[in-house]
Parts: sequence; C-alpha cells; structure tokens
Amino acid sequence: MDLTRYVNTFGRAMRRKYDCKVQKVSINASFTCPNRDASKGIGGCTFCNNASFNVNAQQAPSIAQQLSTGKSVLRTKKNARQFIAYFQAYTSTYADINLLEQRYNQALNTPDVIGLSIGTRPDCVPEDVLRLLADYQQQGKEIWLELGLQSANDEVLRQVNRGHDVACYKDAMKRAKAHGLQVCTHLIVGLPGEAPEASIDAAAMATDLGTDGLKIHPLHVVKGTQMARQVKSGIIPDLPQSRYVDVVTKIIRQAPPEQTFHRLTGTANKHLLLSPGWCERKWSVLNDIYTRLADSPG
Repeated sequence: MDLTRYVNTFGRAMRRKYDCKVQKVSINASFTCPNRDASKGIGGCTFCNNASFNVNAQQAPSIAQQLSTGKSVLRTKKNARQFIAYFQAYTSTYADINLLEQRYNQALNTPDVIGLSIGTRPDCVPEDVLRLLADYQQQGKEIWLELGLQSANDEVLRQVNRGHDVACYKDAMKRAKAHGLQVCTHLIVGLPGEAPEASIDAAAMATDLGTDGLKIHPLHVVKGTQMARQVKSGIIPDLPQSRYVDVVTKIIRQAPPEQTFHRLTGTANKHLLLSPGWCERKWSVLNDIYTRLADSPG
C-alpha cells in the first residue's frame, strides 16, 4: 500500500522539499488551555483527554529529553533524518510571548530539528505569536500553525464545549495567512449533533479560506472525558469504519493537489479507548482508504 499514489501526505511533501525523511516529534511543553483554567471554561472539550494521543501528556520530561527520545525512536523505526518539533499537548500558544519564544527556541536549537508545528485553538493566536512564528519562517524554518476547528457548526462546537465559534477560526485563518504562515486545520468526523458527512463541507470551507493542510480523525471516545459518560448511556452512537472511510475519501478527492494531509485517521491507547473499537486498528483504516481510492481514483 502506497497512499502517496493518491494522497499528498505530509511525509511525501516533506521528502520532496528536504530530500530526506522528515518526522514530527510530539512534545509537551507544559502549557494549559483556556478551556481548562476557567478563562473560557472548565473541564476542557468533552472529548479531550490528552493522554489518549500524547504519551508525554501527564509527566513531561524536558523539551530536550523529549526530542532526544523521539528522534532516537524515529531514526530507528522510520529512518527519519530531520525532525519537526510538534508542540501538541493542550494549547501551545497559550502563554506569555517570552515564555513561548524560550520554549520554541529550545526545540529549534536541537540538532536536526528543522522547524515547529504548533497545535493551538483559533482563539489563542494573538498577533505577537503570529509575528514570532513568521519570523522563524523567514529564517528558513519549517513552520506550521495547527488550528483545531473540529467542526464548522457553531452549535456542535457549543455542545462539545469548545469555547470558540467558526467566526473565530475564520479570523485566525485570515490573520495567519496575512503573515504568510502555513496552516493545518484539524477536523473531527462524527461529533455528536452532526452527520459525519458534515466534515466534507467543513474541509471545503477550510480550503476556501486558504488552509495548506488538513488533519482528519474520527471521534473516538476515551476514558477520563465527559463524553465517556455519554457513550456509555448510548447518547453517542458508534461511527462505522466504512462511513468514516467514505467521508475521508471524499475529502481527499475534493482537495487541491497541493494541499497536504497531515493525518487521515487517529488512534487511541487501547487501555483508554471506549468507542469505536476500530480506532485501535490504524492500518486497517488506511488500507480501506487506499482501496477506496484505488477502486475509484477519479
């Protein structure tokens, strides 16, 4: 299976640009989130438990230690030669600008780290942060701003306690693009209150606004979240794998050829995952996406 036959994956785009294997190393820089510290809300998004996707989410070693460990693993398993420090946990622009610059610089000063990927919320990208990231980019660093839109429906965003609306995302996109930054938009397929197919229109909207990349994953309900109680009571039905594959395939087909896909599915730690069970099987999902594209590539 070679998805790059049909998909402009992030890995493919980076190899073409840098002539080697480039991998993101996920790190936790000990930031928090305005949806947890009561400035926007408490408890976080109803689907959020960072431990489900970030092994460093609970007890984070230093940035240098995280990068050293991550690089060693990715050199061995993926034959990676250069790396992007992915500030993944919680909201990685939510701090004083001097502290942000200090922590970003720690990552950029690490050997073989060629850039940053900064995961954040649309309501946490003030101008001083955008200027800092644009300055790194002007220095030749590979910089990505990863904005968590998740849904293009304000009522759905309210129900999952996001604390921002679609207009906020549009504003953040406009300002980020004015600084010339590369933006990757995150979408969750199957959020309660909307059909999975709504993500197709959300992806089209993000593309129209200038997003350079998309990161897509299914709603997976994990322990330690508010949503866990809802799925146990039957309020949130399982998203079938076949339906998810259909949605992702349609998003890929409508995307412009230069748009990069940073992720096509998502998994959770087995001991945390409640639903759907197929989120344990990343390669099964990717194989189904490949098959669907191969059977009808047009």
